[in-house]
Amino acid sequence: MLFKKTCSQRNISSLVKPFALLILAGSLLAFNGLASAATWVVTYPGPLYEGDQSHAYQEALLKLALEKTGVRYKMVASTRLKYQSKALRQLKENIEVNVVWSMTDRQREDDLLPIRIPLAKGLIGWRVFLSHKNKPFFSKTMSDLSDLLVYSAVQGIDWPDTKILQANGFNVLGAQNHSEALKLLSRQQADFYPRSVIEVLHELAQEGADPDIKLKQGIALQYKAAMYFFVNKSNITLSRLIEVGLERAIEDGSFDELFYQYHNHIFEQLSLDNITYYELDNPLLPLKTPILESKYWYKKGDYEASKKSDK
Repeated sequence: MLFKKTCSQRNISSLVKPFALLILAGSLLAFNGLASAATWVVTYPGPLYEGDQSHAYQEALLKLALEKTGVRYKMVASTRLKYQSKALRQLKENIEVNVVWSMTDRQREDDLLPIRIPLAKGLIGWRVFLSHKNKPFFSKTMSDLSDLLVYSAVQGIDWPDTKILQANGFNVLGAQNHSEALKLLSRQQADFYPRSVIEVLHELAQEGADPDIKLKQGIALQYKAAMYFFVNKSNITLSRLIEVGLERAIEDGSFDELFYQYHNHIFEQLSLDNITYYELDNPLLPLKTPILESKYWYKKGDYEASKKSDK
């Protein structure tokens, strides 16, 4: 049923709209004033070991976002929290860290406040395979996804990837952390270890890495996934600061510039646009994931386009 506005209703509406705009303007001024009033101390999980550069991109991106806001800030790497799982638990309790980067899922978005801008443009869901060179899996030719399902994968017990793989029919061995996963692979107790394309080259080159652990060439898994910055649910202002900074970096091109600065080598060494991908469903993908916002995601050919634009 349709209702016509009465004269008084139209008058009220005409008054409410300017009033709402005044409230919005006032809240933005208050936000800007609060954000710039003091030095923001941003504490995040520290490196796993001296010289660890595996999170250098995330740190650089967080710094870029804060710089784009114009606030005074100080970034501090926690010396006590290093592993992601513990850092996420402490973030929920608002202890020791106030920013953690992690792959998102529904539980994490229930527990924490996500800034829904994918830090790695979705590449966290592009997964290549580490395997022991003596395992049959390493030399086996795969023609379709069913060929992969007869082999056992290893993943962290509390990682979203574990549930994604299981939901798609994989047998998954659980490890307490990345180090234990590599040990299971070295002992040939698992056939393969799916790793994000943004992680794998660093891990293969790491000092002390098992030389018998190799990258299986030519095939990979691909599922929609995003790595976000997360903050405590009560830390709305910090969330807004980071979001504003990231959006400004996307708009002026500095986000992509930093992304390719840190990831050019993986496109070259892994030849990402030429790999055969087996697509998986991600049942853990939160409903608010901005999958339709093309500016947030990498698609095949973007790397070559970026090289041409640099010339």
